[in-house]
Amino acid sequence: MKMVVNDISKSIKGKRILSNISLEMQSGKVYGFVGRNGSGKTMLFRALSGLMSIDSGVITWGNKQLHKDFSVLPELGIVLESAGLYPNLTGMENLMYLARFKNKVGKNEVINAIERVGLDPNDKRVFGKYSLGMKQRLVIAQAIMEKPDVIMLDEPTNGLDESGIELIRNIIIEEKQRGALILLASHNKEDMHVLADKLYKMVNGEVAEMEVLP
Repeated sequence: MKMVVNDISKSIKGKRILSNISLEMQSGKVYGFVGRNGSGKTMLFRALSGLMSIDSGVITWGNKQLHKDFSVLPELGIVLESAGLYPNLTGMENLMYLARFKNKVGKNEVINAIERVGLDPNDKRVFGKYSLGMKQRLVIAQAIMEKPDVIMLDEPTNGLDESGIELIRNIIIEEKQRGALILLASHNKEDMHVLADKLYKMVNGEVAEMEVLP
């Protein structure tokens, strides 16, 4: 399937944060987005997922239009800066709670997702007591547990040690091979070199295709 982004723009409080962006992205590919903090990467992911409205332009997924045929992409896994997980629940409790919203996966799939990211599903520590790296692993587990068609990852290797980075990169490759469309924003240049099929640079809410990373 394809995601086609046609000339989308968005302003907040009079400031243009996304400007006339057009993209065409295909399932089974990884698209990397690079740019400084504040360049618009996170806002772009919010717009393309449906978590934020747009002022103009059209976003289609398959033959359906976002904000018209559905308000949020129906098969979406996403990692943004605000994880949205509950600090007083364990990792297992958090993911089981989220799994009940769509009822697409059960306990076995949740256990598998937690184990894939290198965590213990039987760990009784609550999320609030996790290290930064453990928190990052768990939010990635929630993004992949339902085997979504589209996965958006904003700085997925942030806070991870070398073994954690390698593990998450392998998961991204596996999800790509499964056929997911993956959007990746990262300050880690090696992430982009290893993972991205196509690169885009964001500056002041505008997107330009890149041949190679500098």
